[in-house]
Amino acid sequence: MKPLSSVAKKLFLCLGFSVVVIVLLSSGCSRDAGYATVDFSKTIQVEQPGPAHDKSQTLRVAVSAMVSPKETFSNYRALLDYIGKKLNCNIQLIQRKTYAEVNDLFLKGKVDLAFICSGPYATGKEKYGFEALATPIIRGEPFYHSYLIVNKNSSIKTLEDLKGRVFAFTDPESNTGALIPTYWVAQKGETPESFFKSINYTYSHDNSILAVAKSLVDGAAVDGIIWEYYNSRNPENTSQTRVIKKSIPFGSPPFVASKYLPSDVKENARNVLLKLHQDPAGRRILKELLIERFDMPKEVWYQPVREIKSRLIAVNKGSHVAPRF
Repeated sequence: MKPLSSVAKKLFLCLGFSVVVIVLLSSGCSRDAGYATVDFSKTIQVEQPGPAHDKSQTLRVAVSAMVSPKETFSNYRALLDYIGKKLNCNIQLIQRKTYAEVNDLFLKGKVDLAFICSGPYATGKEKYGFEALATPIIRGEPFYHSYLIVNKNSSIKTLEDLKGRVFAFTDPESNTGALIPTYWVAQKGETPESFFKSINYTYSHDNSILAVAKSLVDGAAVDGIIWEYYNSRNPENTSQTRVIKKSIPFGSPPFVASKYLPSDVKENARNVLLKLHQDPAGRRILKELLIERFDMPKEVWYQPVREIKSRLIAVNKGSHVAPRF
């Protein structure tokens, strides 16, 4: 298997573009010791949606790096423009390389609204002051899964077959892309470091899919919603992968508000999303995202994430609690 530097270089060539990041606020990137990282630090700027307005008329909306920045900008631009029009304000799109960086912006009151992963929401709600406003309903359910994927031509059929192989995580705080595969190997009495030969961070699910499709890694755990989206809209890479395992369902990644945002603005933003499917223009946007509608979130949907996290913490502390769910 190629060393990480070669993997990163090839992944850059396959992507065909530098990572696009809108750098609106500066903060550092967190790193986990013992893990190799794919370097996507080179950045260029892209045009922001909407004209510039006075700060008092601007809502700062972050999108966590569930997909690469270029794809995020393309996929969410219409939705953010719609929200801004309905709220009669400018939307300032903020993107960061890691989930931790977006969390930090919430902690400092430097972002107002965001689409975030279920993992950071479920386990960091109190710390970062997240308030879930709406959850997407996809294929009739407010749930999604982690998909364990391998190359379609690989002989790998089970998680056990990935022992001693090169694996891709998305982000250290991702539910589907890090927490769940960590939990799966913990059920076998192992850690990711002991189970896999090496781990590469790709920092987005589409990058992980690409890495598996191009055999740059042997396997990856990805957001099932994102895999299904690309498999429906642009299956060039997903068609080169196989899903060999699916997790239990978790509440879909929510749209959240900062605790510092005025309550009336929160309510207005919530109403825009909840009524999106009632408007022809809104339905067109939802159709492009493969979302049926948004619904009021329920905390019980995210409880399984919290329970898995607690079990892993107990195992790491030497507890005899069985890591089963």
